[in-house]
Amino acid sequence: MSFSELGLSAKVLAAVADTGYTEPTPIQAQAIPQVLARRDVLGIAQTGTGKTAAFTLPMLTLLEQGRARARMPRTLILEPTRELAAQVEENFTRYGKNHKLNVALLIGGVSFGDQDSKLLRGVDVLIATPGRLLDHVERGRLLLSGIEVLVIDEADRMLDMGFIPDIERICKLVPFTRQTLFFSATMPPEIQRLVAQFLSNPVQIEVSKPASAATTVTQLLVASGREDWEKRDVLRGLIRDCDNLQNGIIFCNRKRDVAVVHRSLQKHGFNAVALHGDMDQHARTQALDQFRAGEATLLVASDVAARGLDIPAVGHVFNYDTPHHAEDYVHRIGRTGRAGRTGVAYTLVTHTDAKSLAAIEKLIGNAIPWQGPPLGEAPPREKKEGRDREDGRLRGKRRVEKEGGGEPRREREKAPREPRVEAPARVEAPARAEEQPRSERPRRPQREENVEARPPRRERTPANEPADMSHLPAFLLRPVRVKAS
Repeated sequence: MSFSELGLSAKVLAAVADTGYTEPTPIQAQAIPQVLARRDVLGIAQTGTGKTAAFTLPMLTLLEQGRARARMPRTLILEPTRELAAQVEENFTRYGKNHKLNVALLIGGVSFGDQDSKLLRGVDVLIATPGRLLDHVERGRLLLSGIEVLVIDEADRMLDMGFIPDIERICKLVPFTRQTLFFSATMPPEIQRLVAQFLSNPVQIEVSKPASAATTVTQLLVASGREDWEKRDVLRGLIRDCDNLQNGIIFCNRKRDVAVVHRSLQKHGFNAVALHGDMDQHARTQALDQFRAGEATLLVASDVAARGLDIPAVGHVFNYDTPHHAEDYVHRIGRTGRAGRTGVAYTLVTHTDAKSLAAIEKLIGNAIPWQGPPLGEAPPREKKEGRDREDGRLRGKRRVEKEGGGEPRREREKAPREPRVEAPARVEAPARAEEQPRSERPRRPQREENVEARPPRRERTPANEPADMSHLPAFLLRPVRVKAS
């Protein structure tokens, strides 16, 4: 099947041909005709299957008729992260080069003034994150009453990031007669509730089972100690031992670990950049651009880079931390092996990750092989020289003997204790004055008061004597005559 059989307009087909694509992916072949027929669509597909083009191409065909009005966009696309929103904007720019459509991007980290000026000119396609969109609505700068098509992309990621209340509020602001396109890689119960609430008789398109891993990715587990420095040593060893490593993404569970691993890799001579949610928008965009352009070999990132980012040539993925949620594992390793290419995904596993690993293998339906000895057979971790000493002092249970050839403290034979010598009985001292009976204590001499030093007490005027009014002016002392009525 070719794109010309899907019912797209001539302008869209010309733009697709210029990009080099000839055949649609399964999600595109099934979703595009339903979108053009104005049906609500529920699309379920694993990451990297072309879901973005599945709604971008038919929307461009539908928007060829009509025009936008000021502060009233015609279509709305909701994305969970800034990077995904910017990527969708790039798709509209690429495929809509033959159209004269206004596209606006509402994300955080950009001034409200620039975004407001675009809304004032009229917007055909509005791409936004939920938080910044509601900020414009609350300021009275945006009306959603003209929305014809509503797209909710990466819905399961919206759920993980806590955006579901915002999504429910936005769906109540758009017209009831709009067309809704709902795309997700997994279908947890909360997402199923949203589908039943906001979609009207949707066409369900499922090209793969939910949360299935790509078959083009080779998955491997690597045993590691639980200490951070041990995991960093294992990670650096994996990177050095990889054959033909052109680029790779390293995923961490926490933002602070992203910064630590990034500094460690740079210290050991690796060309790495970092990406996490606490970075400003300029730094995040710059890091992604450097990685896409090949200026940086490694990208150390949190799960903000695990969903939807289109970087086709990623060859390796390293899970520095085993993800807590099994679905995140599928999305992380989905950054490699895209567009028919092959990839390798390594996951560092410690003894504390046994429960998370069991959930991952249950979700994907098969056991992941180990590279090297499994976790249960891995030798005990070795202590690094200098790790147990701190400023010449030994600490805690990890104490070792000083450099003299002594054995560890717990293996030393216990020496017999000397008999305890009883201390001589204490002689009670005589009672102090404070401990004597109160009746026998000497009385303190009373302090003599200096009566002359006190100021004289002011005598009060008796109530029957007239008050002294000599200080009052004369006009106040005149008698007042009151006329009888």
